[in-house]
Amino acid sequence: MKKYKFTALALIAMMGTSAMAQEKVEATISADVVSNYIWRGQKLGEVGIQPTLGVAYKGLSLTAWGNYGLSNPDDTKEFDLTISYATGGFNVGITDYFFTDKEDQVKYFMYEAHKTAHIWEAFVGYDFGFLSASWYTNFAGNDGINKSGDRAYSSYFELNAPFQFATCQWKATAGLVPYATDFYGTTGFAVTNVSVRATKDIKVTDTFSIPIFGQVTANPCSQKAYLVLGFTLQP
Repeated sequence: MKKYKFTALALIAMMGTSAMAQEKVEATISADVVSNYIWRGQKLGEVGIQPTLGVAYKGLSLTAWGNYGLSNPDDTKEFDLTISYATGGFNVGITDYFFTDKEDQVKYFMYEAHKTAHIWEAFVGYDFGFLSASWYTNFAGNDGINKSGDRAYSSYFELNAPFQFATCQWKATAGLVPYATDFYGTTGFAVTNVSVRATKDIKVTDTFSIPIFGQVTANPCSQKAYLVLGFTLQP
């Protein structure tokens, strides 16, 4: 069965970048609540909560991320670990994705080929400020297969452009899969993710606000489109 992952890799990279200028360890604790679980142009679940716990020091960061369905008991549970390093605009790292079924019958420490529920992905990127570019490749674990039935080393390339407009923070994203893999449901080169996301802080008190975000995502490859609404809880 194919497994997919949404992850906050952009958040991880940003955390690593900001940690460079810090002389002490900093922790991140937050949780997103989303109306749909969308990752790289694919819908992977219904309403869910996505907690994040991370530590960062001088460009090096370790982050744990999860997804737990709130409205659909059949949604796959997920627990991911990412280690990354950032210096200047450059960032690099590895993510270990882990998926369980609804009854938690999958064993975390099962690493045997063709049986493991883990996927290991390496990524590298550069943030120019006005534009960031990232490349991701699965190199081990429960990866997809190509047209020949061999490991696909499934890869994904993404561009992100942040901008500000009408009192909101925006981000435009374009993502593509360079070659065939059933991990992304592609039979060759394909654009799988075209999205625009807007974020705005909603003031609750003088010292507390909640970031609300909306996102429109289209997947030209699958001919599907999604509208997501969510908010972030953090100290």
